[in-house]
Amino acid sequence: MKINKLNSIILLGLVAIISILVAQLLWTKEAFNLEQKKLSQKAHIALLEVAKKLYEGTNHELPAQNPVQKIANDYYIVNVDNDFEPEILEFYLKTEFKKMNITTDFEYAMYNCQSDEMIYGDYISLSKKGKENKTVYFPKHKNLVYYFAVRFPNETTYLFSSMRFWFILSTVLILILLIYVYSIFKLLQQKKYSELQRDFINNMTHEFKTPLSSILIASKYLIEQNPIKEDKKLHTYTDIIINQSHKLNSHIEKILSIAKSDYVPLELKTESVLIVPILEETITNIQLKYPEAVIKIDTNSQDYLIEADVFHFTNLVYNLLDNAVKYCNEKPEIQIRILKENQSLKLEFADNGIGIPPKKISSIFDKFYRVQNEKSNEVNGFGLGLFYVKEICNLHYWKINATNNLEKGITITLTIPYKK
Repeated sequence: MKINKLNSIILLGLVAIISILVAQLLWTKEAFNLEQKKLSQKAHIALLEVAKKLYEGTNHELPAQNPVQKIANDYYIVNVDNDFEPEILEFYLKTEFKKMNITTDFEYAMYNCQSDEMIYGDYISLSKKGKENKTVYFPKHKNLVYYFAVRFPNETTYLFSSMRFWFILSTVLILILLIYVYSIFKLLQQKKYSELQRDFINNMTHEFKTPLSSILIASKYLIEQNPIKEDKKLHTYTDIIINQSHKLNSHIEKILSIAKSDYVPLELKTESVLIVPILEETITNIQLKYPEAVIKIDTNSQDYLIEADVFHFTNLVYNLLDNAVKYCNEKPEIQIRILKENQSLKLEFADNGIGIPPKKISSIFDKFYRVQNEKSNEVNGFGLGLFYVKEICNLHYWKINATNNLEKGITITLTIPYKK
């Protein structure tokens, strides 16, 4: 299967976002390592200063060898070859850590010569959460007599909090990637459904048109035969076959034109036309089909001119009137109102039909959508009539909307730009 242009763009976009995300994660990891190293250096300097202060005022000198040893990422021991008091040690630790801007909690312990074990000192809380009462085991170290140990129990949390911006940025990038992948998945899924729908429509209409053409040819030949002309019932039945075949053929042509318009837009041949004569001609055709229908035009002028494609505008009006008559339980009464508002004309089609549930009225212009109601089983159709109407309005840059009337029926309004 060849990778088309759309798939190439999708693949490149996906690779680009994943690359950015991987780079961001690597930068975040490197930043974490740098922050950890920075904290280790500051802690080392602070503990060295504490050791120096513990030697001040004594007869001993600070040994040449570095007294600070890092046992683990969050655990240090400091060798002080001199006796010291816990209160003094705690004071120096707080002071030096504050100087080095180490604001995370810590705890310390000292080696006791008499008991030959580490004596837990205290937990020092430098955060706003307050002091915690807990004891952590401090291991004893060989070959050291006077020494103390310091542990940072919340080091990882402290480092993460100092890198808040990096984690927010990484999270945003991950969300963008997930949204992009989801959007691409939905796009490909929709594309697949669209192709299946197009193939189905093309195959279905092709299979319909072949036998339908044969039926029309045979029926037209049959109706010209003398025995059929002489028998009134047979002539009527044959005429019904021809009319219904033409009706079915018009449905098929409509499906084909709608399917084609999804890929090749319809071309309009616009010209200046009078609205009222087109409405009157369409009303005449509708009343031939539905003699009981009462359709009136309410307008202040017979001279309203608009720019429109006559063929498609006529079909648009016919579809609206045809729907209004079919979805009515009583004698159809339709009023067409033409109103001028500022620089536009309002063309309103108000009927006394069964109406549409408010939750579904916004969907009536969708392709293949049919409202399930008491008339839906009686009225034949594919849910393309109002979709075609909406498409023609869009091509003319007109606006269309539908609203339920206060008592019964609906009103469909076309807003048409008007300049005289």
